[in-house]
Amino acid sequence: MESLLPLIINLVSGAVGGNAAGKIFKNLNLGTLWNSVAGIVGGGIGGQVMGMLGMGGGGSMDLMGIIQTVASGGVGGGVLMAIVGFIKKAMK
Repeated sequence: MESLLPLIINLVSGAVGGNAAGKIFKNLNLGTLWNSVAGIVGGGIGGQVMGMLGMGGGGSMDLMGIIQTVASGGVGGGVLMAIVGFIKKAMK
């Protein structure tokens, strides 16, 4: 169960990051549901990539590891939501 906790944190913070990016970049906003979906996927991917680079918390559940996990998931979620929003806007 402890090994799932960083993944869950990444996914939740990704959803928050996706919705925050939707609020900041109003022209790329996909709506709450799709901001969340893109954010969850991006949070999972971002957490994995940052973990491979040694910056994603590494699965440690001390305070610094949790902060790094939240940050990597949030940034990954926001970035993927912005990319999907940009692609959707370009296809119109």
